[in-house]
Amino acid sequence: MAEFMIRGKEIEITPALRDYVEKRVSKIEKYFDNIGEISVRLSAIKGTHKVEVTVPIEGGGILRGEDVSGDMYTSIDMVVNKLERQIHKHKTRLAKRFRSGGFKADIAAEEIRQRPIVEATEDDYAPVKVKKFPVKPMDVDEAIMQMNLVNHDFYVFRNMQTEEINVVYRRADNKYGLIEPQR
Repeated sequence: MAEFMIRGKEIEITPALRDYVEKRVSKIEKYFDNIGEISVRLSAIKGTHKVEVTVPIEGGGILRGEDVSGDMYTSIDMVVNKLERQIHKHKTRLAKRFRSGGFKADIAAEEIRQRPIVEATEDDYAPVKVKKFPVKPMDVDEAIMQMNLVNHDFYVFRNMQTEEINVVYRRADNKYGLIEPQR
């Protein structure tokens, strides 16, 4: 069984809630041979119950889903359904990526027979626009300013300190995030 890191914001993680999360989210394990520590974040703010689940998959992939509703248990159920739909929709691509094993395509196919889900085609992944631009060296503060000036939700730049390509982005909470390559 996978390891879980369950955190709460403005909500107490009771043993019953922890058990429910582990029982429901562990359904994802049946699709993969090896997954990393599953991170689950539960929050209850102003009558809304939000669940965020991140599942690291062998080979560097990540499954991520979130859902918000008026009930925490409903949000948990809905986020698991979203994750399963992602797996079903992308099962062909996952099977190609994990040719040496790791992804249990036969289980995903059986689940699809029981509950039909539209599969993604290669055309679903074709870019509709390609844009080239100079990647200028700058610090993170300047990149955030540039992102705001062009009114985008992300901005690609070369970090002056590291010489690496980085991305700054606007998060759902209107704060900023930074994506750096792993060394």
